[in-house]
Amino acid sequence: MKVADAQRRRFQPKHQQVYQALQREIQSGRLKRGDRLPSEAELVRTFGASRITVGRAVRDLQIAGLVERRVGSGTYVRGAGREPRKSDALSFGLLIPERGETEIFEPICQGMMASPLAIEHALVWGSDLGSGASKAERAWHLCRQYIEREVSGVFFAPLELTPDKDDTNKRIAEALDNAGIPIILLDRTVLPYPQRGRHDLVGIDNRRAGFLVTEHLLRQGARQIAFVADRHAAATVDAREAGYREALYAWNVPIDRGRIHRLDPAETIDVRALVHSDRPADSIVCANDWTAARLMRTLQRLGVVVAKDVRVVGIDDADYAGLLPVPLTTLRQPARELGAVAIAAMLDRVAQPDLPTRDILLHGTLIIRESCGAGDAGDAGLSE
Repeated sequence: MKVADAQRRRFQPKHQQVYQALQREIQSGRLKRGDRLPSEAELVRTFGASRITVGRAVRDLQIAGLVERRVGSGTYVRGAGREPRKSDALSFGLLIPERGETEIFEPICQGMMASPLAIEHALVWGSDLGSGASKAERAWHLCRQYIEREVSGVFFAPLELTPDKDDTNKRIAEALDNAGIPIILLDRTVLPYPQRGRHDLVGIDNRRAGFLVTEHLLRQGARQIAFVADRHAAATVDAREAGYREALYAWNVPIDRGRIHRLDPAETIDVRALVHSDRPADSIVCANDWTAARLMRTLQRLGVVVAKDVRVVGIDDADYAGLLPVPLTTLRQPARELGAVAIAAMLDRVAQPDLPTRDILLHGTLIIRESCGAGDAGDAGLSE
C-alpha cells in the first residue's frame, strides 16, 4: 500500500504534492494554529518548486480554510481544518449533456472529485429525463433543477452537434445568470467562435492545439492538408480550425478553403471527395479523435491505407486512440488536471464575484503514433 501511495504521489501535479505536504503538517499539529507558514522563498527551496506552484498550493490551503493571509505580515495557520458547517459546504451542479459521449468529460469530473478543494463540497449530478428526450431538453431540465435547488454554482459544458445548440446554450446561461448562479464553462464557450461571453472558461488552448497537430504534419512533409469536423460542432472546433489555418500560413502553404470540410466522417460519399478527387489530400487534421476514428473506418472501406496513402491526426487522446487499427497521432488533453483547475476557478468565482472574466487554458501533449506516417513512435510525447 505504501508503494502504491508513493507511486500515486509521484504522478500528482507538483502543486498538489506541496498542498498535501503542508496539509499533513497542519493536521498533525506540527504547524499549530497561529503559526506563521514559511515564506514563499523558503517553500520554494524546501520543495524544489517554482514560486507559481508554491503560490497555488498556498492559495488552495486558504480556500480550504486551513490558512489565512495577512497583508504585510504573511500566511498563518487557522487550525487542523474545519468540520464542514452548513454555511461552509457548497453544492455545485454538473451540467454536461455529452458526459457519456465525449471522452474528456469523465476524467474531468474525476479530477474535480479528486481535488483536495472538493472535500468540503458536493458535486450534484441531477436527475435526467431519460433517453427519450433530446439533449437540449435534458440540458434545460437539469438547468431548471439546479435553479430550484439553489446550487452555489454550475459547471457547464455547452451542447454541440445539434442544430439548435447556440439557442439552447444561450438560454441555459441566461437562466443561470438571472438566478445569480455562477458558471464555470468546461472545454467550450457558450457563444460561437470567436465571440467570448462573460463566463470563466477552463480548457486547453484549442487554436494552439490545431496549430501543433497541423505543424507536425508539415514537418513530416505534408502539403495538401485537409481539415475535417462534424457539422454543428462546438466553438472549440472553430478555434482548432483557426490554428490549422495559422500553421499553413506560418509555413507559406496556400490556405485552400476547399480543403476545410464540415461533414459526417462515417458517410462514404462525403469522405470519397477528400481522397479520390483531382486534388486529393495527402493528410487530414481531424477536429477530435471521435471524428478521426470514424473517418479512418470510412477510409478503410474505400480502400485507402491510413499512414501510407493519407496521414491522419486527431486531438484529445481518447482512451481508444492508441487501440485503433492504425494507432492515432493526437494531442492529449490533461483532463484530470482540467477538473482540478475547474474546482479552484469555481471557488474563486464564488468568493470573488467581481473577478474579471478568465480563460484558464492548460497545455496539451502531442502523442506521436503511426497514423501520421512517422512509424511506430510508441507514446513519445512532445509538450506544447
